[in-house]
Amino acid sequence: MKTSVSFFTFGQGANIPEACREVRRAGYDGVELVLTEEGPFSLQTGEAEIRSVRRMVEDMGLSVSGVGAWPLWTYNLAADDSSRAKDVVKKAVDAAQALGTDAVLVVPGWVGTDFAEGVVRYDRAYENAQRALGELAPYAQAAGVCLAVENVWNKFLLSPLEMRRFLDEIGSEYVGAYFDVGNIIYIGYPEQWIEILGGRIRRLHFCDCRGECAGLSMFVDLFEGDVDFHKVMRAARKIGYDSWATVEFLPNYRRFPYQSIINARLSLERILNIPE
Repeated sequence: MKTSVSFFTFGQGANIPEACREVRRAGYDGVELVLTEEGPFSLQTGEAEIRSVRRMVEDMGLSVSGVGAWPLWTYNLAADDSSRAKDVVKKAVDAAQALGTDAVLVVPGWVGTDFAEGVVRYDRAYENAQRALGELAPYAQAAGVCLAVENVWNKFLLSPLEMRRFLDEIGSEYVGAYFDVGNIIYIGYPEQWIEILGGRIRRLHFCDCRGECAGLSMFVDLFEGDVDFHKVMRAARKIGYDSWATVEFLPNYRRFPYQSIINARLSLERILNIPE
C-alpha cells in the first residue's frame, strides 16, 4: 500500500504548499486534498487552478490519493433537499479527475450529529442519501472516479450489514466504501467491517480511538487506542486490499501541527509491515 495524509488532519486553514512539503518530509507518498467553502482549494477554484495544485504536489514527489470536502458537513446529502450537497460532490469529482485520482471521500449525510445542524428521520435519511448517490453515480462514472462513502459519526449506517446493503442497492461500481478503522470503535470491530464490506472498500483511513473516553477526546495517536491493527491488517489482506493507506487525525497538535504526521509515519510503517 502507498501511504498518504488526509488534509482533514490540518483543518480548513491549512497552507497547502507548506503542508505538502511536511508530508513529503515525513516520508509519505501522497496527500488527500480537501475542498473548503472558500480559499485556494475550494468550491470556487477553477480547473486551471486545480491543475496547478496538481503540478505543485507532483513536483514535490507526491501523488493525490483522493479528494474530500469540508462542506459536506454543512450540506446534508441525506436531507430531503440535497441539491447543494450534490453540487459539492460533483465539484469534488471534477477536482479528483483534474488531480489524477480516482476516489472522492463522501460523507453520506447524517441522521443527527454534533458537528452539523438538523435532524433527519432515519428511514428518510436512508432513502434520500441512497437516491442522491444513485443520481451522482453516472456523473462519477463519466469521470472515472468512485464515490467512496465513509463511516462517520452521523448516527447513520450503523452496521456493516446495513452499509453493505446500502451500497449494493445503489448497484454501481462507482459507489463504494471509504472505511475508517478508528471511527468504528464506538459501535463495532474494524476487522469485521473490512471483511463484510470486502471489495466494496476503495480507500482506508488509519486512525485510532480509545473507547473509554467520550466525544472527540476518543481519538488518539496510532497504537494508543483500541484498534487491533493485527486483525485489521489480516482482514485487509484477506479481501485483497492494496490501495492507499491514509492517516487522518484531529487537528489538535496546536504548537507543532505537523508532529502528528511524523509520529504517525513510524506507526503506520509498523502497521503495514505486521507479519501475516
